[in-house]
Amino acid sequence: MGDKIEIACIIDDDNVYVNLVKRIIETKHLCKKLLVFENGKNALRFFEKVITNIKEEKVPEVIFLDLNMPVMDGWEFLANFIKIKNKFEKTITLYIVSSSINPLDVRKAKSIKGVKDYLIKPINISDFETIFEKA
Repeated sequence: MGDKIEIACIIDDDNVYVNLVKRIIETKHLCKKLLVFENGKNALRFFEKVITNIKEEKVPEVIFLDLNMPVMDGWEFLANFIKIKNKFEKTITLYIVSSSINPLDVRKAKSIKGVKDYLIKPINISDFETIFEKA
């Protein structure tokens, strides 16, 4: 494995899933820091703040984004994030992580530039290890 991922980000309102992912990431030492946001609006505010403060070290290399959340869902977050993503010098790899197996959701997500892949919950440990190795 190459350089360790410094920061990963989970944008998801499912506490059980988030805690499971946190445990996997911490147990396997997949990254040094994990940011967690319970909805797209809080995550978007964070990224907008980072842009204005220009602190690249705070930007995650990997984002795991849920689609179905209150306040601002994953689709709305994506639409806004794509507009600001190029303002970061760091490459950010974005994965959609959803329980939806609807082929329309999968196609729509994969058609969005900047989305690396569409992953269906639950994600197993070996998938996480592969993702973090490639990032």
